[in-house]
Amino acid sequence: LWPWLLASSGLSALVQLVTLPFFPDSPSYLLIQKGNEEACRKAIRKLWGEGDHQAEIDDIMKEKGAMASTKTLRVLEVMKERSLRWQLYILVTVMTTLQLCGINAIYFYSFEVFHTAKFEEYLIPYVSLGVGLCECLSSILCSTLIDRFGRKVLLWGGYLLMCSVLALLTVTLSLQHRFFWMHYFSVVLIFLFVVFYGIGP
Repeated sequence: LWPWLLASSGLSALVQLVTLPFFPDSPSYLLIQKGNEEACRKAIRKLWGEGDHQAEIDDIMKEKGAMASTKTLRVLEVMKERSLRWQLYILVTVMTTLQLCGINAIYFYSFEVFHTAKFEEYLIPYVSLGVGLCECLSSILCSTLIDRFGRKVLLWGGYLLMCSVLALLTVTLSLQHRFFWMHYFSVVLIFLFVVFYGIGP
């Protein structure tokens, strides 16, 4: 079953490969990058149907004018620009914490935790699949929560809950040989960590 499950991801890629040539180019790309207004109008009609789309074309033209007046900065220029320094710090911090948050370690060691929790060998891949499904569902949930609570609350809350879960997971893994139920608590914590990761970072 696993080879078929892994190969199934190629099906969506094949569908995209076959259907992509029939999709029109982006109207903004045609007008801003290519400077072809007629092709832009044609693409808009293909996407939105017949009608007066002058307002959309005017918006694209405004965007083109704004881009023309904006200077493109190189990487070193961005790092030296004082007005962008805080945004750069925030971006580097978020990306660094995302890489060091522990999600890769959780995925790497989850098999061992499930094995120690006395799950049957043939069930462990399905439990691991459940962990991945939890991340997918929590990411979908995040898209509905972000408008209500904002990115900052979800980021801070996600990282705070993830730190708490990792601290508890350290305790449960240390005590798993003293209390039999600690194995199952560790499994629950792994699922919670993945859920908080999907909702937060």
